[in-house]
Order: sequence, then structure tokens, then C-alpha cells
Amino acid sequence: MKSTKNVFRTFALSILLTGALAQAATVNGTVTNKTTGKPAVGDQVVLVDVQAGMGEVAHATTDSKGHYSLVEPGSNPYLVRVTHQGAGYFIAAPQGATPADITVYDVAPKVQGVFIEADVLELETENGQLKVTERFFVHNTSTPPTTQWSAKSFQVVLPVDAIVDGVGGQRPNGLPTSIKLDPDGPKGHYAFNFPIQPDDGEKDTLFQLAYHVPYSSGKYAFHAQVTLPADNLAVLLPKSMTFQATSGDAFKSVPEDPNVQTFVLKNATPNKAVDFTIAGTGSIPREQQATPGGQQPAGMGADAGGGASDGNAPAAGGQPGGGIGNPIGTPDPLTKYKWWILGGIALLLAAAAAFLLRKPAGVAGASGVPEGGAVAYPSFGTPAAKHGQLLNVIKEEMFTLESEKIHGTVSDDEYGKVKAALETVLKRALNRK
Repeated sequence: MKSTKNVFRTFALSILLTGALAQAATVNGTVTNKTTGKPAVGDQVVLVDVQAGMGEVAHATTDSKGHYSLVEPGSNPYLVRVTHQGAGYFIAAPQGATPADITVYDVAPKVQGVFIEADVLELETENGQLKVTERFFVHNTSTPPTTQWSAKSFQVVLPVDAIVDGVGGQRPNGLPTSIKLDPDGPKGHYAFNFPIQPDDGEKDTLFQLAYHVPYSSGKYAFHAQVTLPADNLAVLLPKSMTFQATSGDAFKSVPEDPNVQTFVLKNATPNKAVDFTIAGTGSIPREQQATPGGQQPAGMGADAGGGASDGNAPAAGGQPGGGIGNPIGTPDPLTKYKWWILGGIALLLAAAAAFLLRKPAGVAGASGVPEGGAVAYPSFGTPAAKHGQLLNVIKEEMFTLESEKIHGTVSDDEYGKVKAALETVLKRALNRK
């Protein structure tokens, strides 16, 4: 009897091992240091399991040619992380035989060529509070290309009475993610421990802050500051509210949107206060905003909705950002940001990133969604492929729903019901182990 039991146990174990080996896949790639133009030798490479609390499940070290190889232990969604000079670089582990090549850069706490292209504050009121969404578009044009990274990679100054509600960041060609914001000296001063990688073409590093301040008096005085040279400092608010520059700075009105006021200050100087006062109440009527071609905004807005747009591709007619006019020069400095700024889609940054990286069960490799956000659809025919197609349809539906909301082609009631259903599916996907 014992012998029979052992036979059955051995048989069962062999089946399990066979299944595990069938699911296992190898991730191979090369790490290149674009600062030196040479292979990155001796860098640590880790396979990270998205569904297991971002746990590390495989390790490797790049060889003399920058090559590495990792074995996936199962079919969960994975990230590949390379650590180079202390800074981490991520890609989604690709499916099949696609090489998982990664670009890294040398690191320095401060590099030349880092500046703010636009610091944009979007203001509206709710329940006696002034809600602020502030977004920074930060360029790194260093030569040779070098990542700026330290515990204080990027510093910001908020109102002293601001209460932070959410923080997010996105690397060039990366997925949006929740990031850490640390106090940095005097009250209202904060720093991001987040790498500012060199630009990838027109794509830069994005930072987003959501916070609120008391507004019971219906009036608030801002003393805004930038910590790096800023080409543009922009303030957006509803038509029902008023804006007044109080420091003598030459804000210019950009009257291209009938529902939103936009005021732009050119060439803001680091650490010099820019004073302005806003008054009144109101919210930005997003239902009335339209975007040619239904393009989703870059960074947090688009990816939170499941979209694949990088926000830098031209919209219909070859005009990026929704075809804004040129009242203060050509091109308008906010052209490629305007519709992203006005999207106002809920962040859900970490959830969105995990969802985009999710892959169908039973398929080796990652979800087929590279870090830039483009969706790679699996082949048809197998149950796993159909499952993967279904997940992609859900993501596309979330993208389409937000587009319809912006265009005003879906009712508030229908939008609420559909979004709730999609978010339920999203939560189930994220909670599944």
C-alpha cells in the first residue's frame, strides 16, 4: 500500500513539475549605458512580481556585454528592474522571444540641462476648499545624457496650509505611478526622491500633486515659487472665478477656451515668489471639453483611464494638444499640455500601472504592455489569448469612456454606472493573487 501511495505521489509531483516548467519562460535582454554608449557591465537585474507585492523572484547580473537572463517562475505579470549607480530603471517583461533590452544612464545629484517647461496649476472649489492640481513638466537635456537623482531630485514649494491628497510621477515613456514626497526644510517645502531621466525625444518627466487649502472666505492669495528655471507658469480656473496678479508679474491671458480661464507667466525665476490672488467659486466644466481624435492626455490622466496615448503624439490636423491658438507666440507654450491639463481624470496611479502591466493567466511573460503604454494584442485561437484580448478590451473601454466623458457624448448617469463597473473589474484584477 505504501508503495502504491509513493507511486501516486511521484506521479502527481511529476505533473506539477511539468506544469511549472511549461509555464516558466526566460527573459533575456541587454542593458546599455547611454551616457557612455557602452554595455552596462555588472548591473543588478531583478524580476519583480507585480501581483506578489512587487516581490523579487529572480536575480541576475549583466555580463561583459551587458547581457542578462532571468527565468520567470510562473505566469504572473512581471517587471524587469535594473539598478545602475543606485537608480532603478524598469520595463514590463515582454512576452515570447522579444528581447527585454533596457537603457540606463549614469547618475549625478545635479546635472546641467534640467529645467521646467511648464508648471501648471488647475484651481477649482468644492465644499469650502480650494482644490489644486499642480503639474510639472520637467526636461533633462543633459549632454552626455545623465540622470539627475538623489533624495532631493526635484523640489517644490506649496502653500504652507496645503494638505496633500495625492502624488504621482512618470518617467519619459514610463507608466504613471505613486511616488514619495518628503518634507524638505521650511513648512510647505517638499522634495521628490524620483529620478529625472534624460528626455526621450519630446517626452519628459512629469510630476503631479493634488492638494487643497482652506477657502471659507472665498478668496486665496498664492505665493508660488519654482525651484528651477521655468519657461511657463500657468494658472487655470473656471470662468466664474477671478484672477489677479499682485506681484507685478506679467501674466498674459490665453483666451482660447470658452469655459476656462488661462493665465501664463513666461520665464519664471527660481525661488522668486510669484504672487496672485483668486476669488469666487466654481469648477471646470470638463463635459464641454473636446479633443480632436479623442486623444487621451499624457501621464496620469490617460493611463488611469487605461489609455495608451503618450500625450505627445499629434492630434487631428497635425496639431498636438487639441489645436490651441497662438495668442502669446508661436507655438503656444501650453499647446501640447492643454487638454491633458484639463482632463481632470481620477489618478488611481498605482492601480492603473498594475492594471496596465497585468497579463492573462497561463501566458508566460508580461501583459504585452510596454512601459510606453502601447498595447500589444496577443494572437487569437487559444483560451489564454482570448482572455488576454478580453483584458485589452476592458482597458480600451476605460479609455473610450473617459474620451466620451470629455466630449460630452455620454450622460452623467451612464458614465457613473459604466465607470463603477469597470473599476470593480479593475479592483478584482488587482486583488487576485
